Amino acid sequence: MSKRVLAMLSAICVAASLALAAQNPFIGEWKLDPSKSRTPDEMKVQHKEGNTYVFDFGGGAETIVADGTDQKGLQGTLLSVQEEAADTWIVKRKIGERLLLRATWKLSADGKTLTDYYREFESDGTTVSLDYVYERTGGTGSGFAADWRSIKETNNATITMQVKAFQGDGLSFISPSEHRTRSVTFDGKDYPIQGPDAGRNATCSVRRINDHNLVMTEKADGKVTDTQEIVMSPDGKTLTITVRFAGRDKPNMLVFERQ
Repeated sequence: MSKRVLAMLSAICVAASLALAAQNPFIGEWKLDPSKSRTPDEMKVQHKEGNTYVFDFGGGAETIVADGTDQKGLQGTLLSVQEEAADTWIVKRKIGERLLLRATWKLSADGKTLTDYYREFESDGTTVSLDYVYERTGGTGSGFAADWRSIKETNNATITMQVKAFQGDGLSFISPSEHRTRSVTFDGKDYPIQGPDAGRNATCSVRRINDHNLVMTEKADGKVTDTQEIVMSPDGKTLTITVRFAGRDKPNMLVFERQ
């Protein structure tokens, strides 16, 4: 094949890519701006009896004996809670033998606030570091037993996202740090979420509101876990994702900048 033909094919491919990007302004490389984002969190800890507690991190209740042993959790995981001191708990979650997360909880002297040093360990060896400060908002009991709502979040992680074309006018949302890929078309059907950390029977669907506004719905075992409003700024430089989790009052607001 001649160099001229190769050059022509290369030009055609570039033109096609530019045309596709023009049709789909969401396509591109994106990076989270932590200074503009909010990821408020809520959790409930209920004291049952002895050192048995019921935890709800937003996905449903998990009853755990706080003795540091691995016990059956949600979605095939193992959860453990270790009472390291009167004001310190260590919370771990595994899948098989792989440690997914480790959180160190520190209770304030007056019991009104809880600081969570949260570390999530990805399959590629990277660590996601998040620090939360919660305040007691309700519930019964004392110590760690309470309804907690975050008042401050410090995100120390670098979070990126790639958006690519999928099956014509569909889109693939690739989250390397979460090891999840959501590939969907705008037909309203549920598509399986791909990746080792996607969760069992996790699906998503998307509908187009207009050229700069999408709504994505994620499910687990057929039940809605969250909805995401994905909005592109008029200049195409900023992508804002508002995540509303089932059972939570306050949404997450993630602001990504085009790279």
